[in-house]
Amino acid sequence: MLKLQIQDDMKTAMKAGDKVRLGVIRLILAAIKQREVDERIELDDAQVLVVLDKMLKQRRDSITQYSAAGREDLADVERFEVTVIQHYLPTALTDAELTALLDAAIASTGAMAMNDMGKVMAILRPQVQGRADMGAVSALIKQRLAS
Repeated sequence: MLKLQIQDDMKTAMKAGDKVRLGVIRLILAAIKQREVDERIELDDAQVLVVLDKMLKQRRDSITQYSAAGREDLADVERFEVTVIQHYLPTALTDAELTALLDAAIASTGAMAMNDMGKVMAILRPQVQGRADMGAVSALIKQRLAS
């Protein structure tokens, strides 16, 4: 399970004295635990990926804002956190793989217009979660359904 791997990595970082990586791993585990407490459930790997994906999006937004404000020191901290978080995510989809999944989802739902976007997204989300930026996937679907 992904959560156990993260916990093992926390122990490894503690033993190695890697305080920076340890801090990021603790943030990840805190976010997972918060969601488990809020929803009163034990997260499975798919749900942990959702948490990690959300954390990744937050970090990317922060990097953009820090860079715009000229605070590269803070942006560098966020970039490091992104690399640690990405370590736990599956390999990113290539454009060709994403296009193939999108085509299959559109074909299986029979989507023809923008009001069918929810159906396509419902099929695509579990397949691409953590492997592609959901904002970019949404934009691709809109582009495909608009034409």
